Amino acid sequence: MENHKLYLYPVWLRVWHGINAICIIILMFTGLSMQYGNIDYPLIPFKTSVSLHNFCGVVASVGFIVFIVGNFLSDNGIHYRFKIRGLYKRFYKQIMYYASGYFKGEPKPYPISEEFKFNPLQRVSYAIAMYVLMPLVIFSGIGLLYPELIVEKIFNIGGVQLTALLHSIMGFFIAFFLLIHLYVASIGKNPLRNYKSIISGYHESD
Repeated sequence: MENHKLYLYPVWLRVWHGINAICIIILMFTGLSMQYGNIDYPLIPFKTSVSLHNFCGVVASVGFIVFIVGNFLSDNGIHYRFKIRGLYKRFYKQIMYYASGYFKGEPKPYPISEEFKFNPLQRVSYAIAMYVLMPLVIFSGIGLLYPELIVEKIFNIGGVQLTALLHSIMGFFIAFFLLIHLYVASIGKNPLRNYKSIISGYHESD
């Protein structure tokens, strides 16, 4: 039987997704270089890391605004909404598929459709990543870029120090999310199918 194609990724979303992915990868490497790179042998020269990090941070921030506006003006925003009731059962069902069902060749408990582009785990994790982690890393990044905006002390701890800590923690969670996102996207009969979908805009259902 011929696969049925679903148009799930409009042009604006694909462009944003590509730019955002590139920015996050650069932000990861430059952030690691600034934080842990050796002074004499840095992963990336410090000044270059700072410039690239600041530039990609601004681009990602503008892209985030585009993402929010795009979700508000289109139907894409519905994929980031979820109901609390019954969430545990949906989580358990999806986790069991990832842990066991997938390797046994069982069908997906929540197949992709126009109404449900994400399974329950993806829906919640993507919502947290985009509506919690991203705003926090952006606002903390703005604070580090303009430290005069930061409160001088919070509970006798330097405001800049706390902001830098928050920025690093949020950056770590976003990097972790990206790695899981890349892995989950490769799950299926054809590991490259989802990657092709975000380029063409069409998802081929089984």
